[in-house]
Amino acid sequence: MCFISFFFLFFFMLMSFFFGLFFIMNNLSIFLEWELISFNSMNIIMSILLDWMSLFFLMFVFLISSSVIYYSKSYMSSELNLNRFIILVLLFVFSMILLIISPNIISIFLGWDGLGLISYCLVIYYQNFKSYNAGMLTALSNRIGDVMILMVVCWMMNYGSWNYIFYLEFMVNDYSMNYVKIMIMIAAMTKSAQIPFSSWLPAAMAAPTPVSALVHSSTLVTAGVYLLIRFNLLLLNSFFFNILLLLSGLTMLMSGISANYEFDMKKIIALSTLSQLGLMMSILSMGFSDLAFYHLLTHAMFKALLFMCAGMIIHMMNDNQDIRYMGCLSIYIPMTSLCLNISNLSLCGIPFLSGFYSKDLILEMVMMSNLNLLIFMMYYLSTGMTMFYSIRLLIYLMINDYNLISIFNIYDEDYVMLKSMMILLFMSVFSGSMLNWLIYNYPYMIYLCFNMKLMVIYFTIMGLLMGYLMSNMDFYSLNKFLLIYNLSMFLCDMWFMPKLSTYCLSNLYLNYSYKLKILIDFGWSEYYSGYSLLNIMKKYSFFYYFYQMNNFKIYLFSFILWMVIFMLFMLMM
Repeated sequence: MCFISFFFLFFFMLMSFFFGLFFIMNNLSIFLEWELISFNSMNIIMSILLDWMSLFFLMFVFLISSSVIYYSKSYMSSELNLNRFIILVLLFVFSMILLIISPNIISIFLGWDGLGLISYCLVIYYQNFKSYNAGMLTALSNRIGDVMILMVVCWMMNYGSWNYIFYLEFMVNDYSMNYVKIMIMIAAMTKSAQIPFSSWLPAAMAAPTPVSALVHSSTLVTAGVYLLIRFNLLLLNSFFFNILLLLSGLTMLMSGISANYEFDMKKIIALSTLSQLGLMMSILSMGFSDLAFYHLLTHAMFKALLFMCAGMIIHMMNDNQDIRYMGCLSIYIPMTSLCLNISNLSLCGIPFLSGFYSKDLILEMVMMSNLNLLIFMMYYLSTGMTMFYSIRLLIYLMINDYNLISIFNIYDEDYVMLKSMMILLFMSVFSGSMLNWLIYNYPYMIYLCFNMKLMVIYFTIMGLLMGYLMSNMDFYSLNKFLLIYNLSMFLCDMWFMPKLSTYCLSNLYLNYSYKLKILIDFGWSEYYSGYSLLNIMKKYSFFYYFYQMNNFKIYLFSFILWMVIFMLFMLMM
Protein backbone atom coordinates (compact mmCIF):
# COMPACT_ATOMS: atom_id res chain seq x y z
CA MET A 1 0.00 0.00 0.00
CA CYS A 2 2.92 2.38 0.72
CA PHE A 3 4.26 2.06 -2.81
CA ILE A 4 0.84 2.51 -4.50
CA SER A 5 0.11 5.61 -2.37
CA PHE A 6 3.58 7.02 -3.12
CA PHE A 7 3.14 6.43 -6.88
CA PHE A 8 -0.29 8.10 -7.06
CA LEU A 9 0.72 11.09 -4.91
CA PHE A 10 3.88 11.61 -6.97
CA PHE A 11 1.84 11.44 -10.19
CA PHE A 12 -0.63 14.04 -8.84
CA MET A 13 2.33 16.21 -7.80
CA LEU A 14 3.64 16.25 -11.39
CA MET A 15 0.16 17.04 -12.73
CA SER A 16 -0.24 19.91 -10.24
CA PHE A 17 3.19 21.28 -11.19
CA PHE A 18 2.53 21.32 -14.95
CA PHE A 19 -0.98 22.72 -14.52
CA GLY A 20 0.42 25.37 -12.15
CA LEU A 21 3.01 26.38 -14.77
CA PHE A 22 0.32 26.61 -17.44
CA PHE A 23 -1.97 28.70 -15.20
CA ILE A 24 0.75 31.13 -14.09
CA MET A 25 2.06 31.64 -17.64
CA ASN A 26 -1.42 32.33 -19.04
CA ASN A 27 -2.72 34.14 -15.92
CA LEU A 28 -5.63 31.71 -15.62
CA SER A 29 -8.11 30.96 -12.85
CA ILE A 30 -10.80 28.31 -13.10
CA PHE A 31 -13.90 28.32 -10.90
CA LEU A 32 -15.88 25.06 -11.04
CA GLU A 33 -19.33 24.51 -9.55
CA TRP A 34 -20.84 21.05 -9.23
CA GLU A 35 -24.47 20.81 -8.12
CA LEU A 36 -24.81 17.88 -5.73
CA ILE A 37 -28.50 18.21 -4.76
CA SER A 38 -31.28 20.48 -5.95
CA PHE A 39 -34.31 20.16 -3.69
CA ASN A 40 -37.27 22.61 -4.00
CA SER A 41 -35.17 25.79 -4.68
CA MET A 42 -32.39 24.74 -2.30
CA ASN A 43 -29.12 23.91 -4.05
CA ILE A 44 -26.15 22.19 -2.47
CA ILE A 45 -23.15 23.03 -4.65
CA MET A 46 -19.54 21.84 -4.42
CA SER A 47 -17.25 24.57 -5.77
CA ILE A 48 -13.54 24.36 -6.64
CA LEU A 49 -11.11 27.21 -7.32
CA LEU A 50 -8.02 26.36 -9.35
CA ASP A 51 -5.41 29.09 -9.75
CA TRP A 52 -1.60 29.15 -9.68
CA MET A 53 -1.55 29.54 -5.89
CA SER A 54 -3.74 26.53 -5.09
CA LEU A 55 -1.98 24.37 -7.72
CA PHE A 56 1.53 25.18 -6.48
CA PHE A 57 0.46 24.54 -2.89
CA LEU A 58 -1.09 21.23 -3.99
CA MET A 59 2.16 20.30 -5.70
CA PHE A 60 4.16 20.87 -2.50
CA VAL A 61 1.62 18.97 -0.37
CA PHE A 62 1.64 16.01 -2.79
CA LEU A 63 5.46 15.97 -2.97
CA ILE A 64 5.97 16.04 0.81
CA SER A 65 3.19 13.51 1.51
CA SER A 66 4.53 11.10 -1.13
CA SER A 67 8.03 11.34 0.41
CA VAL A 68 6.60 10.88 3.91
CA ILE A 69 4.62 7.78 2.91
CA TYR A 70 7.68 6.23 1.20
CA TYR A 71 9.73 7.10 4.33
CA SER A 72 7.05 5.50 6.58
CA LYS A 73 7.50 2.17 4.77
CA SER A 74 10.82 1.81 6.60
CA TYR A 75 10.25 4.01 9.68
CA MET A 76 6.99 2.27 10.63
CA SER A 77 8.08 -1.20 9.44
CA SER A 78 7.62 -2.70 12.92
CA GLU A 79 4.03 -1.36 13.07
CA LEU A 80 1.41 -4.12 12.89
CA ASN A 81 -1.30 -1.84 11.46
CA LEU A 82 0.81 -0.04 8.85
CA ASN A 83 -2.08 0.17 6.38
CA ARG A 84 -4.24 1.91 9.00
CA PHE A 85 -1.46 4.47 9.52
CA ILE A 86 -1.14 5.07 5.75
CA ILE A 87 -4.94 5.50 5.41
CA LEU A 88 -4.91 8.08 8.23
CA VAL A 89 -2.10 10.01 6.50
CA LEU A 90 -3.99 9.88 3.16
CA LEU A 91 -7.17 11.16 4.87
CA PHE A 92 -5.11 13.96 6.36
CA VAL A 93 -3.77 14.90 2.91
CA PHE A 94 -7.30 14.74 1.46
CA SER A 95 -8.57 17.17 4.15
CA MET A 96 -5.77 19.57 3.26
CA ILE A 97 -6.58 19.32 -0.47
CA LEU A 98 -10.23 20.14 0.31
CA LEU A 99 -9.09 23.21 2.25
CA ILE A 100 -6.72 24.39 -0.51
CA ILE A 101 -9.09 24.20 -3.49
CA SER A 102 -12.22 25.55 -1.73
CA PRO A 103 -13.56 29.03 -2.43
CA ASN A 104 -16.57 28.03 -0.33
CA ILE A 105 -16.64 28.47 3.44
CA ILE A 106 -18.62 25.21 3.96
CA SER A 107 -16.08 23.00 2.17
CA ILE A 108 -13.28 24.93 3.90
CA PHE A 109 -14.93 24.01 7.20
CA LEU A 110 -15.06 20.33 6.20
CA GLY A 111 -11.34 20.32 5.37
CA TRP A 112 -10.52 22.39 8.46
CA ASP A 113 -12.41 20.07 10.81
CA GLY A 114 -11.02 17.00 9.04
CA LEU A 115 -7.48 18.25 9.72
CA GLY A 116 -8.30 18.75 13.42
CA LEU A 117 -9.91 15.32 13.85
CA ILE A 118 -7.28 13.29 11.96
CA SER A 119 -4.42 15.18 13.63
CA TYR A 120 -5.90 14.03 16.98
CA CYS A 121 -5.94 10.40 15.73
CA LEU A 122 -2.32 10.70 14.58
CA VAL A 123 -1.04 12.45 17.74
CA ILE A 124 -2.47 9.69 19.98
CA TYR A 125 -1.17 6.97 17.63
CA TYR A 126 1.40 5.60 20.13
CA GLN A 127 -1.26 5.27 22.86
CA ASN A 128 0.39 6.35 26.08
CA PHE A 129 -0.55 9.02 28.64
CA LYS A 130 1.78 11.62 27.12
CA SER A 131 0.21 11.09 23.68
CA TYR A 132 -3.35 11.25 25.05
CA ASN A 133 -2.65 14.52 26.87
CA ALA A 134 -0.94 16.03 23.83
CA GLY A 135 -3.78 14.89 21.56
CA MET A 136 -6.39 16.39 23.86
CA LEU A 137 -4.54 19.72 24.03
CA THR A 138 -4.18 19.75 20.21
CA ALA A 139 -7.84 18.88 19.59
CA LEU A 140 -9.26 21.36 22.13
CA SER A 141 -7.02 24.23 20.96
CA ASN A 142 -8.09 23.61 17.37
CA ARG A 143 -11.77 23.39 18.36
CA ILE A 144 -11.70 27.14 19.10
CA GLY A 145 -10.81 27.75 15.44
CA ASP A 146 -13.48 25.28 14.31
CA VAL A 147 -16.14 27.16 16.29
CA MET A 148 -15.00 30.46 14.74
CA ILE A 149 -15.29 29.04 11.21
CA LEU A 150 -18.75 27.69 12.10
CA MET A 151 -19.79 31.16 13.21
CA VAL A 152 -18.48 32.60 9.93
CA VAL A 153 -20.64 30.01 8.10
CA CYS A 154 -23.69 31.34 9.99
CA TRP A 155 -22.78 34.99 9.34
CA MET A 156 -22.20 34.38 5.62
CA MET A 157 -25.87 33.35 5.31
CA ASN A 158 -26.59 37.11 5.21
CA TYR A 159 -25.16 37.15 1.69
CA GLY A 160 -27.20 34.26 0.32
CA SER A 161 -24.14 32.21 -0.65
CA TRP A 162 -21.09 30.74 1.04
CA ASN A 163 -18.75 31.40 -1.88
CA TYR A 164 -16.80 34.07 0.02
CA ILE A 165 -14.52 34.68 -2.98
CA PHE A 166 -17.32 36.66 -4.72
CA TYR A 167 -18.03 38.95 -1.78
CA LEU A 168 -14.56 39.94 -0.54
CA GLU A 169 -14.50 43.36 -2.23
CA PHE A 170 -18.04 44.12 -1.05
CA MET A 171 -17.27 42.88 2.49
CA VAL A 172 -14.33 45.30 2.82
CA ASN A 173 -16.71 48.31 3.07
CA ASP A 174 -19.33 46.52 5.17
CA TYR A 175 -18.83 47.41 8.85
CA SER A 176 -20.93 44.46 9.99
CA MET A 177 -18.15 42.28 8.58
CA ASN A 178 -15.87 43.21 11.50
CA TYR A 179 -17.20 40.11 13.29
CA VAL A 180 -16.14 37.93 10.37
CA LYS A 181 -12.69 39.58 10.38
CA ILE A 182 -12.21 38.78 14.07
CA MET A 183 -13.43 35.18 13.66
CA ILE A 184 -11.24 34.47 10.63
CA MET A 185 -8.22 35.93 12.42
CA ILE A 186 -8.77 33.87 15.60
CA ALA A 187 -9.36 30.70 13.54
CA ALA A 188 -6.09 31.25 11.66
CA MET A 189 -4.24 31.96 14.93
CA THR A 190 -5.42 28.70 16.54
CA LYS A 191 -4.40 26.56 13.55
CA SER A 192 -1.07 28.33 13.09
CA ALA A 193 -0.41 28.30 16.87
CA GLN A 194 0.14 32.02 17.45
CA ILE A 195 0.17 33.45 20.98
CA PRO A 196 -1.95 32.66 23.08
CA PHE A 197 -2.63 29.30 21.35
CA SER A 198 1.03 28.25 20.97
CA SER A 199 1.29 25.44 23.52
CA TRP A 200 -0.29 22.71 21.38
CA LEU A 201 2.38 22.75 18.66
CA PRO A 202 5.36 21.38 20.67
CA ALA A 203 2.96 18.97 22.47
CA ALA A 204 1.88 17.52 19.10
CA MET A 205 5.41 16.06 18.78
CA ALA A 206 4.04 12.96 20.54
CA ALA A 207 2.97 11.80 17.04
CA PRO A 208 5.23 9.49 14.96
CA THR A 209 8.00 11.43 13.17
CA PRO A 210 6.63 10.98 9.60
CA VAL A 211 3.41 12.62 10.83
CA SER A 212 5.42 15.49 12.33
CA ALA A 213 7.20 15.94 8.99
CA LEU A 214 3.86 16.24 7.20
CA VAL A 215 1.89 18.18 9.83
CA HIS A 216 4.54 20.76 10.67
CA SER A 217 5.69 21.54 7.16
CA SER A 218 2.91 21.83 4.62
CA THR A 219 -0.46 20.84 6.11
CA LEU A 220 -1.98 21.50 9.53
CA VAL A 221 0.00 24.50 10.76
CA THR A 222 0.05 26.26 7.38
CA ALA A 223 -3.75 26.01 7.03
CA GLY A 224 -4.21 29.18 9.12
CA VAL A 225 -1.68 31.13 7.05
CA TYR A 226 -3.33 29.95 3.81
CA LEU A 227 -6.79 30.97 5.09
CA LEU A 228 -5.52 34.48 5.84
CA ILE A 229 -3.86 34.67 2.40
CA ARG A 230 -7.26 33.91 0.81
CA PHE A 231 -9.03 36.46 3.06
CA ASN A 232 -6.19 38.97 2.78
CA LEU A 233 -8.27 41.53 0.87
CA LEU A 234 -10.88 41.58 3.66
CA LEU A 235 -8.37 42.18 6.44
CA LEU A 236 -6.08 44.62 4.62
CA ASN A 237 -5.51 48.00 6.33
CA SER A 238 -7.64 46.98 9.32
CA PHE A 239 -6.88 47.42 13.00
CA PHE A 240 -6.98 43.63 13.49
CA PHE A 241 -3.91 43.18 11.30
CA ASN A 242 -1.94 45.48 13.64
CA ILE A 243 -2.85 43.22 16.59
CA LEU A 244 -1.85 40.17 14.54
CA LEU A 245 1.50 41.80 13.70
CA LEU A 246 2.28 42.29 17.38
CA LEU A 247 1.17 38.78 18.42
CA SER A 248 3.02 37.04 15.58
CA GLY A 249 6.18 39.06 16.34
CA LEU A 250 5.96 37.96 19.99
CA THR A 251 5.42 34.34 18.84
CA MET A 252 8.60 34.52 16.75
CA LEU A 253 10.63 35.84 19.66
CA MET A 254 9.12 33.50 22.28
CA SER A 255 9.65 30.33 20.25
CA GLY A 256 13.23 31.33 19.37
CA ILE A 257 14.11 31.84 23.04
CA SER A 258 12.36 28.60 24.15
CA ALA A 259 14.18 26.54 21.49
CA ASN A 260 17.52 27.56 23.04
CA TYR A 261 16.52 26.02 26.38
CA GLU A 262 15.03 22.83 24.94
CA PHE A 263 16.85 19.45 24.82
CA ASP A 264 14.23 17.36 23.01
CA MET A 265 15.30 17.32 19.34
CA LYS A 266 11.77 17.17 17.90
CA LYS A 267 10.59 19.99 20.18
CA ILE A 268 13.49 22.21 19.02
CA ILE A 269 12.41 21.66 15.40
CA ALA A 270 8.74 22.24 16.36
CA LEU A 271 9.63 25.54 18.02
CA SER A 272 11.56 26.55 14.90
CA THR A 273 8.33 25.85 12.93
CA LEU A 274 6.48 28.12 15.37
CA SER A 275 9.07 30.85 14.78
CA GLN A 276 8.70 30.58 10.98
CA LEU A 277 4.88 30.63 11.29
CA GLY A 278 5.22 33.86 13.27
CA LEU A 279 7.36 35.25 10.43
CA MET A 280 4.73 34.28 7.81
CA MET A 281 1.87 35.70 9.87
CA SER A 282 3.68 38.97 10.58
CA ILE A 283 4.59 39.64 6.93
CA LEU A 284 1.02 38.71 6.00
CA SER A 285 -0.35 41.23 8.50
CA MET A 286 1.72 43.92 6.73
CA GLY A 287 -0.15 43.16 3.49
CA PHE A 288 2.47 41.10 1.60
CA SER A 289 0.41 37.96 1.02
CA ASP A 290 2.55 36.78 -1.93
CA LEU A 291 5.69 36.90 0.23
CA ALA A 292 3.98 34.93 3.01
CA PHE A 293 2.94 32.29 0.45
CA TYR A 294 6.47 32.19 -0.99
CA HIS A 295 8.01 31.58 2.44
CA LEU A 296 5.29 29.03 3.25
CA LEU A 297 6.34 26.90 0.26
CA THR A 298 10.12 27.15 0.74
CA HIS A 299 9.76 26.50 4.48
CA ALA A 300 7.67 23.36 3.82
CA MET A 301 10.56 21.69 1.97
CA PHE A 302 13.43 22.16 4.40
CA LYS A 303 11.23 21.62 7.47
CA ALA A 304 9.92 18.25 6.19
CA LEU A 305 13.53 17.22 5.49
CA LEU A 306 14.63 18.35 8.96
CA PHE A 307 11.97 16.18 10.61
CA MET A 308 12.88 13.19 8.45
CA CYS A 309 16.54 13.49 9.46
CA ALA A 310 15.47 13.76 13.11
CA GLY A 311 13.38 10.59 12.67
CA MET A 312 16.35 8.67 11.27
CA ILE A 313 18.55 9.80 14.18
CA ILE A 314 15.86 8.91 16.76
CA HIS A 315 15.62 5.42 15.23
CA MET A 316 19.37 4.94 15.54
CA MET A 317 19.48 6.32 19.06
CA ASN A 318 17.18 3.58 20.32
CA ASP A 319 14.12 5.89 20.26
CA ASN A 320 15.89 8.53 22.30
CA GLN A 321 15.24 12.21 21.50
CA ASP A 322 17.48 13.99 24.02
CA ILE A 323 20.31 15.81 22.22
CA ARG A 324 22.54 15.57 25.33
CA TYR A 325 22.90 11.82 24.66
CA MET A 326 24.07 12.35 21.08
CA GLY A 327 27.37 13.46 19.60
CA CYS A 328 29.77 12.99 16.67
CA LEU A 329 27.03 11.57 14.45
CA SER A 330 28.59 12.93 11.25
CA ILE A 331 31.19 10.12 11.28
CA TYR A 332 28.61 7.32 11.42
CA ILE A 333 25.67 8.68 9.42
CA PRO A 334 27.25 11.04 6.84
CA MET A 335 24.32 11.25 4.39
CA THR A 336 21.75 11.97 7.12
CA SER A 337 24.14 14.55 8.60
CA LEU A 338 24.47 16.18 5.17
CA CYS A 339 20.67 16.42 4.80
CA LEU A 340 20.27 17.70 8.37
CA ASN A 341 22.94 20.39 7.96
CA ILE A 342 21.65 21.63 4.60
CA SER A 343 18.06 21.87 5.88
CA ASN A 344 19.28 23.54 9.07
CA LEU A 345 21.32 26.11 7.15
CA SER A 346 18.38 26.70 4.80
CA LEU A 347 16.26 27.42 7.90
CA CYS A 348 18.86 29.97 9.05
CA GLY A 349 18.74 31.72 5.67
CA ILE A 350 22.30 30.98 4.55
CA PRO A 351 22.73 32.57 1.07
CA PHE A 352 21.62 30.63 -2.02
CA LEU A 353 19.74 27.88 -0.20
CA SER A 354 15.95 27.96 -0.58
CA GLY A 355 15.21 29.59 2.79
CA PHE A 356 17.48 32.53 1.97
CA TYR A 357 15.44 33.78 -1.00
CA SER A 358 12.15 34.13 0.86
CA LYS A 359 13.55 35.10 4.28
CA ASP A 360 15.92 37.77 2.98
CA LEU A 361 13.18 39.26 0.82
CA ILE A 362 10.80 39.39 3.80
CA LEU A 363 13.36 41.10 6.04
CA GLU A 364 14.24 43.66 3.36
CA MET A 365 10.54 44.43 2.85
CA VAL A 366 10.31 44.98 6.62
CA MET A 367 13.19 47.46 6.29
CA MET A 368 11.27 49.29 3.56
CA SER A 369 8.02 49.39 5.56
CA ASN A 370 6.97 52.17 7.88
CA LEU A 371 7.27 50.25 11.17
CA ASN A 372 8.29 51.14 14.71
CA LEU A 373 11.48 50.02 16.45
CA LEU A 374 9.74 47.30 18.54
CA ILE A 375 8.61 45.30 15.49
CA PHE A 376 11.94 45.94 13.77
CA MET A 377 13.90 44.54 16.75
CA MET A 378 11.53 41.56 17.09
CA TYR A 379 12.25 40.57 13.48
CA TYR A 380 16.01 40.82 13.75
CA LEU A 381 16.33 39.26 17.20
CA SER A 382 14.22 36.34 15.96
CA THR A 383 16.52 35.97 12.93
CA GLY A 384 19.53 35.86 15.27
CA MET A 385 17.73 33.33 17.51
CA THR A 386 17.13 31.03 14.52
CA MET A 387 20.87 30.85 13.91
CA PHE A 388 21.45 30.49 17.67
CA TYR A 389 19.37 27.32 18.18
CA SER A 390 20.34 25.83 14.80
CA ILE A 391 24.06 26.05 15.60
CA ARG A 392 23.42 24.74 19.11
CA LEU A 393 21.59 21.72 17.64
CA LEU A 394 24.35 21.17 15.08
CA ILE A 395 27.12 21.29 17.72
CA TYR A 396 25.29 18.90 20.08
CA LEU A 397 24.58 16.41 17.28
CA MET A 398 27.60 16.60 14.98
CA ILE A 399 30.58 18.19 16.68
CA ASN A 400 30.49 17.34 20.42
CA ASP A 401 32.18 14.16 21.69
CA TYR A 402 30.46 10.79 21.95
CA ASN A 403 27.92 10.65 24.73
CA LEU A 404 26.11 7.90 26.63
CA ILE A 405 24.19 6.34 23.76
CA SER A 406 25.64 7.40 20.43
CA ILE A 407 28.63 5.07 20.06
CA PHE A 408 26.82 1.84 20.99
CA ASN A 409 23.62 1.89 18.92
CA ILE A 410 24.69 3.31 15.56
CA TYR A 411 23.93 1.07 12.61
CA ASP A 412 23.81 1.59 8.85
CA GLU A 413 21.59 4.25 7.33
CA ASP A 414 18.33 3.03 5.90
CA TYR A 415 18.31 3.44 2.11
CA VAL A 416 14.50 3.62 1.84
CA MET A 417 14.53 6.61 4.19
CA LEU A 418 17.51 8.14 2.37
CA LYS A 419 15.80 7.97 -1.04
CA SER A 420 12.78 9.91 0.22
CA MET A 421 15.09 12.41 1.94
CA MET A 422 17.10 12.98 -1.27
CA ILE A 423 14.00 14.25 -3.12
CA LEU A 424 13.43 16.86 -0.42
CA LEU A 425 17.17 17.68 -0.23
CA PHE A 426 17.14 18.59 -3.92
CA MET A 427 14.07 20.78 -3.38
CA SER A 428 15.54 22.39 -0.24
CA VAL A 429 18.40 23.67 -2.35
CA PHE A 430 16.58 24.66 -5.56
CA SER A 431 12.94 25.44 -4.66
CA GLY A 432 13.71 29.00 -3.45
CA SER A 433 15.22 30.26 -6.71
CA MET A 434 12.73 28.25 -8.80
CA LEU A 435 9.72 29.81 -7.05
CA ASN A 436 11.35 33.25 -7.27
CA TRP A 437 11.40 32.97 -11.05
CA LEU A 438 7.88 31.53 -11.24
CA ILE A 439 5.90 33.68 -8.77
CA TYR A 440 7.27 37.13 -9.61
CA ASN A 441 6.99 38.55 -13.11
CA TYR A 442 9.98 40.79 -12.48
CA PRO A 443 12.80 40.40 -9.92
CA TYR A 444 12.32 42.18 -6.62
CA MET A 445 15.38 44.42 -6.34
CA ILE A 446 15.40 46.32 -3.05
CA TYR A 447 17.95 49.11 -2.73
CA LEU A 448 19.11 49.87 0.81
CA CYS A 449 22.23 51.42 2.31
CA PHE A 450 25.20 49.09 2.91
CA ASN A 451 24.71 48.52 6.67
CA MET A 452 20.96 47.95 6.37
CA LYS A 453 21.54 45.48 3.54
CA LEU A 454 24.01 43.56 5.71
CA MET A 455 21.89 43.78 8.89
CA VAL A 456 20.64 40.21 8.38
CA ILE A 457 24.23 38.96 8.06
CA TYR A 458 25.26 40.83 11.25
CA PHE A 459 22.48 39.26 13.31
CA THR A 460 23.14 35.84 11.80
CA ILE A 461 26.84 35.99 12.74
CA MET A 462 25.92 37.16 16.27
CA GLY A 463 23.53 34.20 16.59
CA LEU A 464 26.25 31.84 15.34
CA LEU A 465 28.75 33.09 17.94
CA MET A 466 26.19 32.91 20.75
CA GLY A 467 25.20 29.36 19.76
CA TYR A 468 28.85 28.29 19.70
CA LEU A 469 29.62 29.87 23.09
CA MET A 470 26.49 28.50 24.79
CA SER A 471 27.15 24.97 23.50
CA ASN A 472 30.68 24.97 24.94
CA MET A 473 29.66 25.90 28.51
CA ASP A 474 30.94 23.68 31.30
CA PHE A 475 28.65 22.11 33.86
CA TYR A 476 30.18 24.30 36.58
CA SER A 477 30.07 27.48 34.49
CA LEU A 478 28.94 30.58 36.37
CA ASN A 479 27.00 31.63 33.30
CA LYS A 480 24.52 28.80 33.77
CA PHE A 481 22.38 31.64 35.16
CA LEU A 482 21.58 30.18 38.57
CA LEU A 483 21.11 33.74 39.82
CA ILE A 484 18.21 34.27 37.42
CA TYR A 485 16.77 30.75 37.66
CA ASN A 486 13.15 31.97 37.80
CA LEU A 487 13.62 34.07 34.66
CA SER A 488 15.18 31.05 32.91
CA MET A 489 12.16 28.92 33.87
CA PHE A 490 9.85 31.60 32.48
CA LEU A 491 11.77 31.80 29.19
CA CYS A 492 12.22 28.07 28.62
CA ASP A 493 8.59 27.19 29.39
CA MET A 494 7.18 29.25 26.48
CA TRP A 495 6.33 32.10 28.88
CA PHE A 496 4.23 29.66 30.98
CA MET A 497 1.84 29.20 28.06
CA PRO A 498 1.39 25.41 28.45
CA LYS A 499 0.47 25.96 32.11
CA LEU A 500 -1.91 28.81 31.28
CA SER A 501 -3.67 26.94 28.49
CA THR A 502 -4.01 23.63 30.38
CA TYR A 503 -3.91 24.09 34.17
CA CYS A 504 -5.51 27.55 34.15
CA LEU A 505 -8.78 26.21 32.74
CA SER A 506 -8.76 22.65 34.01
CA ASN A 507 -7.71 23.50 37.60
CA LEU A 508 -10.87 25.54 38.12
CA TYR A 509 -13.15 22.68 37.06
CA LEU A 510 -11.06 19.98 38.77
CA ASN A 511 -11.18 21.86 42.09
CA TYR A 512 -14.93 22.38 41.71
CA SER A 513 -15.54 18.69 41.00
CA TYR A 514 -13.30 17.69 43.94
CA LYS A 515 -15.39 19.85 46.29
CA LEU A 516 -18.59 18.33 44.90
CA LYS A 517 -17.17 14.86 45.50
CA ILE A 518 -16.29 15.68 49.13
CA LEU A 519 -19.56 17.45 49.93
CA ILE A 520 -22.07 15.33 48.03
CA ASP A 521 -20.58 11.95 47.10
CA PHE A 522 -18.80 11.56 50.45
CA GLY A 523 -21.06 13.98 52.39
CA TRP A 524 -24.79 14.15 53.19
CA SER A 525 -25.77 12.23 50.05
CA GLU A 526 -23.64 9.29 51.09
CA TYR A 527 -24.69 9.53 54.77
CA TYR A 528 -28.44 9.64 54.13
CA SER A 529 -28.61 7.18 51.25
CA GLY A 530 -26.05 4.41 51.01
CA TYR A 531 -24.27 4.72 54.35
CA SER A 532 -27.39 5.04 56.57
CA LEU A 533 -29.14 2.16 54.80
CA LEU A 534 -26.07 0.03 55.41
CA ASN A 535 -26.07 0.95 59.11
CA ILE A 536 -29.77 0.10 59.56
CA MET A 537 -29.38 -3.26 57.83
CA LYS A 538 -26.28 -3.96 59.90
CA LYS A 539 -28.08 -3.29 63.21
CA TYR A 540 -31.05 -5.47 62.26
CA SER A 541 -28.83 -8.30 61.15
CA PHE A 542 -27.00 -8.17 64.53
CA PHE A 543 -30.34 -8.30 66.31
CA TYR A 544 -31.55 -11.30 64.32
CA TYR A 545 -28.24 -13.06 64.77
CA PHE A 546 -28.40 -12.52 68.55
CA TYR A 547 -32.02 -13.72 68.61
CA GLN A 548 -31.28 -16.88 66.66
CA MET A 549 -28.59 -18.07 69.04
CA ASN A 550 -29.65 -21.23 71.01
CA ASN A 551 -30.39 -19.39 74.24
CA PHE A 552 -33.23 -20.88 76.41
CA LYS A 553 -33.95 -17.55 78.18
CA ILE A 554 -34.57 -15.74 74.92
CA TYR A 555 -36.85 -18.50 73.59
CA LEU A 556 -38.82 -18.65 76.89
CA PHE A 557 -39.11 -14.86 77.04
CA SER A 558 -40.26 -14.58 73.43
CA PHE A 559 -42.78 -17.47 73.96
CA ILE A 560 -44.29 -15.73 77.05
CA LEU A 561 -44.32 -12.38 75.20
CA TRP A 562 -46.15 -13.82 72.19
CA MET A 563 -48.62 -15.63 74.45
CA VAL A 564 -49.39 -12.38 76.33
CA ILE A 565 -49.88 -10.50 73.03
CA PHE A 566 -52.13 -13.35 71.75
CA MET A 567 -54.24 -13.32 74.92
CA LEU A 568 -54.65 -9.55 74.84
CA PHE A 569 -55.67 -9.77 71.22
CA MET A 570 -58.26 -12.46 72.00
CA LEU A 571 -59.72 -10.42 74.91
CA MET A 572 -60.03 -7.35 72.67
CA MET A 573 -61.95 -9.44 70.13
